[in-house]
Amino acid sequence: MITNRYVVEIASLSRNHVGEELCGDNVQILSPDEKTSILVLADGLGSGVKANILSTLTSEMLATMMSNNVPIEECVQTIAMTLPVCKVRGVAYSTFSIVKVSDFKNVEIYNYDNPTPIILREGKIFPIWWETSLIEGKKIEKAKFEFRPYDTIVLMSDGVMHAGIGETLNFGWGMDEVKSFVSTLYDKSYSSKALATMLVDHCDELYARKPGDDTTAAVLRLRERKQVSLMIGPASNREDDNMMLSLFFAKDGVHIVSGGTTSSIVSRYLNKPLDYALDYLDKEIPPIAKIEGVDLVTEGVVTINRVLEYAKDVLDKNEKYFYWSFHEDGASRIARYLFEDATDIDFYVGCAINPAHQSEDMHINIKIKMRLIEELAKCLEKMGKKIKVSYF
Repeated sequence: MITNRYVVEIASLSRNHVGEELCGDNVQILSPDEKTSILVLADGLGSGVKANILSTLTSEMLATMMSNNVPIEECVQTIAMTLPVCKVRGVAYSTFSIVKVSDFKNVEIYNYDNPTPIILREGKIFPIWWETSLIEGKKIEKAKFEFRPYDTIVLMSDGVMHAGIGETLNFGWGMDEVKSFVSTLYDKSYSSKALATMLVDHCDELYARKPGDDTTAAVLRLRERKQVSLMIGPASNREDDNMMLSLFFAKDGVHIVSGGTTSSIVSRYLNKPLDYALDYLDKEIPPIAKIEGVDLVTEGVVTINRVLEYAKDVLDKNEKYFYWSFHEDGASRIARYLFEDATDIDFYVGCAINPAHQSEDMHINIKIKMRLIEELAKCLEKMGKKIKVSYF
């Protein structure tokens, strides 16, 4: 049972300046304790290696100070005093935005020369009062407010504001258009990663897929926790099957069963028929099945391997988001449950050896299955999910 009802969900996505291997923006996400979440977005001047170094130094300095419980005011002052200003352009070599959430309700935002963060409440722009102060001659915006469930904060680098300049728009699309776009696409069912992905992808379109600036969106929102449990494989000892199944179904939330043998065992346990689908919604992914009392029934190793591919992409450029977020094959549906819906994920991994998978031609064995789950669990942890893996 989930004891704490809410979680702060944070995600980001970046697109590099066209022709650059490194991004001039950098995002740091910290959770010094269970009740505190910190998000830092820094934007280095220009693009490429120098911008990457500047933004990384800025974000990591801020992150290091905060992880050592240095008050945010002192962190901001130290960075503002440290950062030089370009004499030619009259702007800082690195800008930054900081969000700190304490006790799941107290929000503090500091912004230095980045586009002013956008706050959404119930899908509408939530106006907050910004206090402006000068620290070492640098203008710092500061705001505080109380978080409510599904309030959403969007941080961005100026690559978002400049999207389209010289390509599809004369002067970029501007803050009013950004606010309108973000509020229009908002839906509380979308994860922070989905919101960041849709915003950055739209900017990429405005740039005609040739970004003229590093473009980053970082999204932080307060959401309710949601449990998803996934079972794959029967227990190594048949006598442990019932114990594994009873623990699996004792969990609240969504239940996913993967694997043909596993599905048959679950069908007998629930005393419900196993109905197989024959249509291939993706020619490379075996069809799903149905068991009353189970949210999703899929094939095992092949399907999970595709989910792992999607998970790795989510942590990179998230280019496959627009495939798995809309398709109905087993891998896509598992991806939506794990990446979008879940905050807490429990894996129940049976370690029985399937004789059908031991031939040299199949190249499938218990080690591959366990490796897939271990890699998937690590990817999900990097997404900010709370993971538990149990072996039977």
